[in-house]
Amino acid sequence: MPFKTTTVAPYLAAFYIFFTALCGITNAEIDRHALVSRFNPVRTASSSSTPMQVGNGHFAFGADITGLQTFMTWATMSDWGWKNDSLPVGTTEADIAAYRGVVWDGAQYEFGGPEPMQQWLISNPNRVNLGRVGLLFLDKHREILGNVTEDMLEDKRQELDLWTGTMTSAFRWEDESVEVQTVAAEDSSAVAVTVSSSHLLHGRLGIFLDFPWNDGSMKFEAPFVGVWNATSKHTTVLHANTNSGMRAQIAHTLDTTTIFTGIDGSDEFAIARGSPVTHRHNILPRQTDSAFSITVVYAPEPVEWISSVPQIVHDSKRAWEDFWTNHGFVDVLTGSSDSRAEELQRRIIFSQYLLRVNEAGDYPPQESGLVNNGWYGKFHMEMFFWHSAHWALWNNWDLLNRASSVYERFFPTAIQRAQVQEGYPVGARWSKMTDPSGRSAPGEINELLIWEQPHPLVFAEYEYRATGSRATLEKWRDIVRATADWMSVYARRNASTGFFELGPPMYVVSEDTSPNATRNPAFELAYWRFGLDHASTWMSRLGEEAPPRWTEVKENLAPIPIENGLYAVYEGIPSDFWDTPTFTNDHPALVGLYGWLPQTANVSLDIAKATAEKVWTSWNISNCWGWDFPMLAMSAARNGETEKAIEWLLDPLFEFDDVGMPVSKVRVPTPYFPGSGALLYAVAMMAEGWDGSRGDAPGFPTRGWTVRTEKVSKAI
Repeated sequence: MPFKTTTVAPYLAAFYIFFTALCGITNAEIDRHALVSRFNPVRTASSSSTPMQVGNGHFAFGADITGLQTFMTWATMSDWGWKNDSLPVGTTEADIAAYRGVVWDGAQYEFGGPEPMQQWLISNPNRVNLGRVGLLFLDKHREILGNVTEDMLEDKRQELDLWTGTMTSAFRWEDESVEVQTVAAEDSSAVAVTVSSSHLLHGRLGIFLDFPWNDGSMKFEAPFVGVWNATSKHTTVLHANTNSGMRAQIAHTLDTTTIFTGIDGSDEFAIARGSPVTHRHNILPRQTDSAFSITVVYAPEPVEWISSVPQIVHDSKRAWEDFWTNHGFVDVLTGSSDSRAEELQRRIIFSQYLLRVNEAGDYPPQESGLVNNGWYGKFHMEMFFWHSAHWALWNNWDLLNRASSVYERFFPTAIQRAQVQEGYPVGARWSKMTDPSGRSAPGEINELLIWEQPHPLVFAEYEYRATGSRATLEKWRDIVRATADWMSVYARRNASTGFFELGPPMYVVSEDTSPNATRNPAFELAYWRFGLDHASTWMSRLGEEAPPRWTEVKENLAPIPIENGLYAVYEGIPSDFWDTPTFTNDHPALVGLYGWLPQTANVSLDIAKATAEKVWTSWNISNCWGWDFPMLAMSAARNGETEKAIEWLLDPLFEFDDVGMPVSKVRVPTPYFPGSGALLYAVAMMAEGWDGSRGDAPGFPTRGWTVRTEKVSKAI
């Protein structure tokens, strides 16, 4: 058949050209490198609130404008660097082991016990700032200058190459240019530093190392971690030219914990302690060259080997290129006419980078990652979902598997908590605030919160969707079984109603209700149904029957409480709670009933949508923080309010600073990384969709937005 030519009216021709171009954008492979590099952060001065960082998920190094920690004592932190403080006077290890708290409703809890043991258990172990690396300035006689300030540096410019994980910092000092390249190792807790300047030819630059005292005396340490003037409380011992071939090694001892710092490089250097009464050690190049490179590595054991600077730079480039190239990616900028697309894309890219630096270690992250300390550096298992579930949707399984294995490692302590401590007949109860030991930190909220319990069922489900394998079913079998077992026995039958009830005593997501008055909270009832349904499906996939107790409980859970046609926070809450700040001032989990969660059998979509809209107008949004805004966005998206979903993701109260750190203004210091993780989870869901969603990018408005995804998975 001959080709047919059709005359098109001018306006149709214009539309055709636009449509063809749009299709080209939609179908073309995303130029990931260009999009990532577009947002390389640049600073011309140090920030007083956040560092610029390099890291590998297990280890992170925060830098000021010099690329090091010359003027600002930003932290160098890891997922392994912890210490225990000395025991309280008159207390023995046996006393600590014998600690017991109160008994409520027949269950033994780990809070309300004797002091000072309880506070010691809350604050120990605590996370350590491993040390400081800074630039050393010398005069023309090669005497160390102690009075150089950032203001004395000119033409300052610092850029972070997100694609390679390379930080380059340049400035002029005394009429000569100085450049510092900073890169984190991928296979160790090491930072590679290269200083380039003609000042090196005259012996006017060097590097110093310093070490702080760390302890659990402060719940929050931000923006800086450690005490730098308590030098008599800890020791450092320098060993130069060690037998291992390391140029130098420093043993830093705090109480009974020793952390080792190895220093090596292809360039010769001299190292010496600056003063007998400080822990600063000065490193001076021996040769006269315009460039000087060293690697500084931290470890819990004496260092036997260290990567060279070129090797670290090479490995960093390769690892970051793999991260950006071979895993999930979302482009909301190319082809979009909505002016907000640029800011949303910036937040996406920065969040991806910072979460790989701070939150891809062997344990769930603490709220501030590896930037500073909150809650003594401990992590919160209820926040593990918001920190890390996004890795599943973005197909970063290599990173998620590091920490999700914590459920297997903490399995014995979870069983002990449920069956031995609290006296339940079966199951495993997951802790809230904990540390690498898996022990629950004492505290009323820590012991009575329950919404962390179904989380492993979510991680298991996502892994099975990714693999579809019998091996995954077997891997999670015991965890799924014990998790659901405890959920089923925690729910108690009310003899009067016949329903299985949750609580009291318990705390809800928002942690702002009386534990002894809280019964049948809305979100937790929906999450319980979700969890028991998924656990039952898991057993079916294994070819096994779910325990009858699971079915009995899930089919007879107490109804989600309703007040005036809307879902209520918990059963029996005062009917005027919408107008009572006590109940509308924290995490608005009611919007999670349909948004964060898919529809469960005990949730009405009409009531859930009406409840979400009531939250929008009646909640104290000015007190919302972090993951609240992505949760609000997910609710809006599932309910078809796509413009509202975008507004929540870009709400003025949900801020990200110039290097992408999620700003916290309400209760905790910046950064508050659950906001970043939740943002990525919400964006993936809105862009790729969720079970049962229709069309492309179902969570985005159809006008003004062109959304493309690669290797992103649907949300549950």
